[in-house]
Amino acid sequence: MEDKNIDTRSKRFSRREVLKGLATVPFLGALAYGVYRKKQYYNALNHSLLEELDFETEERKDLELKSDKKIRIGVIGYGSRANYLLRSLGFAHPDYVENMIQKAQNDEGWSKRLQNFMDQDNLGVEITGVCDVYDVHAQKAMEACCNIYRRGRNGQMGKIPNRYRTYKELLRSPDIDAVIIGTPDHWHAPIAIEAAKNGKHVYCEKPLSWSVKETYDAREQVKKNEIVFQLGHQNRQTDSYHVAKKIIEKGALGKISLIEVCTNRNSSNGAWIYDIDPKANRHNIDWKQFIGQAPWHEFDLKRFFRWRCWWDYSTGLSGDLFTHEFDAMNQILDLGMPSSVMASGGIYYYKDGRTVPDVLTMAYEYEHKDLTLLYSATQANQNNRGRVIMGHDASMLVGSTLEIKADRNSTKYKDKIKRGEIDPDKPIYSYVPGKNKVDAVSSATEKYFAGRGLLYTYRNGKQVDTTYLHLKEWLYCIRLNDGTQPSCNIDRAFEEAMASHMGTISYKEGRKVYWDYENEKII
Repeated sequence: MEDKNIDTRSKRFSRREVLKGLATVPFLGALAYGVYRKKQYYNALNHSLLEELDFETEERKDLELKSDKKIRIGVIGYGSRANYLLRSLGFAHPDYVENMIQKAQNDEGWSKRLQNFMDQDNLGVEITGVCDVYDVHAQKAMEACCNIYRRGRNGQMGKIPNRYRTYKELLRSPDIDAVIIGTPDHWHAPIAIEAAKNGKHVYCEKPLSWSVKETYDAREQVKKNEIVFQLGHQNRQTDSYHVAKKIIEKGALGKISLIEVCTNRNSSNGAWIYDIDPKANRHNIDWKQFIGQAPWHEFDLKRFFRWRCWWDYSTGLSGDLFTHEFDAMNQILDLGMPSSVMASGGIYYYKDGRTVPDVLTMAYEYEHKDLTLLYSATQANQNNRGRVIMGHDASMLVGSTLEIKADRNSTKYKDKIKRGEIDPDKPIYSYVPGKNKVDAVSSATEKYFAGRGLLYTYRNGKQVDTTYLHLKEWLYCIRLNDGTQPSCNIDRAFEEAMASHMGTISYKEGRKVYWDYENEKII
């Protein structure tokens, strides 16, 4: 199969065309030059910097491929993340829609959120099968998937999808074209491998795998069976990341030698102490199927609902949260595999029986690129330092927004700093899409992910769900049916998983871990 990647290039505009269109296309204005005000300090600097870099504005091309044939999807695992994935496809549980309707009556943010959901394009899919080991979740999934008109309680519903008791039964069904995997980590790769063998396209939540061996197996089967695979790093759709990549390629930061990223949280939810459903018991949970390849443990509701706290089912901070940061930097800088990693940390705060650390630091070395990626995480403090890419001439802070500050000892900007044209304490370039938009981000978790560009982005000035865009890209490639692969394909997933496993092995074994590029092995 010819190896193709999704083409995100689009029409280029001249600077004159951009300036003419600023009044009617505010997003392009922010993307290219910041806010267009003659008296604003940054306008001249932004313009000067972009002229110097020969930076051209790009409008992201929307993926459109008309087809009357619906793609039939099976959903495996209906926890909190899969719930969100289905909503991004346009399938929300009637109770959720009802809740939005009620909140929208007195809250502008929720009104906008409801409107965005109702206006979301139909992606031409139908959910024909669901599978979950917990009966209550399976029932809710079925109710959500038949809500094809996006109605609240007592609204008109469509056909109820089939419920399958095991994922293998679902994957063997001729009524399924593609699957969404939203299970605990230890089931991601086994289901993806089985799906590929059955010729089903796969959208898999991150991380790709729970163990090193299955990472190789998943890559082999996806390529061998020529399916379309997309890993659930929706940050691939965040526009500020694409802008960051373009500006860095033009040399705005100079030689990059250090990257610092972090994941800091300070809430029970952020520490994976999720609520336990009072309806759950040993009679409505298929415990044996949940355990799968993990070491046997007697029935335990804490382990079922808070599985992220145990290595038996989880990939810990490295696989669950660092992978967001790794993929973001891999997207922006094309890092590939690190040459080595050294990790340390421990269970310092949550003495609740968990086995994964609640504090973790990891140093990833890229000898061939002469740079280091530093990661730190705590689940007992929410001081968010953001993602910082440090070059000799400037540093870039990137999340849902983007900001560049010149370094006081920069070579590139030395003369401008000396003449007072650039103040190192103020940004020389800023990108703040949707600055005056009203949203309905309410929970601590939502605020955290929104700030990192993981909830929504902006296209042509309109707020758009990044998960919706990521799923749309996957479906677009399926419909093309010409070998084109989406942005977070199996090769990027392999890099993400192996980098994460390197950090986990280093933490568990207390040693520096290396990557053998020639043999593609962790040593």
